[in-house]
Amino acid sequence: MNTLMNVPKNGSLANTNLNTNFQNWSNWIDDIFNTNLPTERTSNFNKMFSSPKVNIKEEEEAFVIEMSVPGFKKSDFNITIDQQTLSISSKSEESNEDKNYNLKEFTYTNFKRNFTLPETVNTDDIDAKYSEGILYLNLPKKEEAKQKPARTIKIS
Repeated sequence: MNTLMNVPKNGSLANTNLNTNFQNWSNWIDDIFNTNLPTERTSNFNKMFSSPKVNIKEEEEAFVIEMSVPGFKKSDFNITIDQQTLSISSKSEESNEDKNYNLKEFTYTNFKRNFTLPETVNTDDIDAKYSEGILYLNLPKKEEAKQKPARTIKIS
């Protein structure tokens, strides 16, 4: 589990000095927006919130996870299952060869997403494919969990 932030022992995250005037607050905000990003402080913040976005849908035969991860290779992913927890992660090493960027708006970041699966998933038959920046995982349902067609019951 990732820790989003550490709360001090007194339970307060902000300095609550009531004598702070608006001008100082305004200067602080200006300083933030005039800073060359990312700094060490903001790069940790960006990493916490850079998890890939997912779509999860339930079909008759399976659950399907679609994860948006453009720019990766199949070999960048590590997909594991432990009990009913599916983990998808990637660790990429950023090349330091060319540091002479005029503008650099993106980097490839590491990520890890965990999903708790329902007991109805057949974890032995999960498969994955990567195509055009989308990682697809097919999580088939156990036979007893599949929806059975309606049937007519005769009265004897």
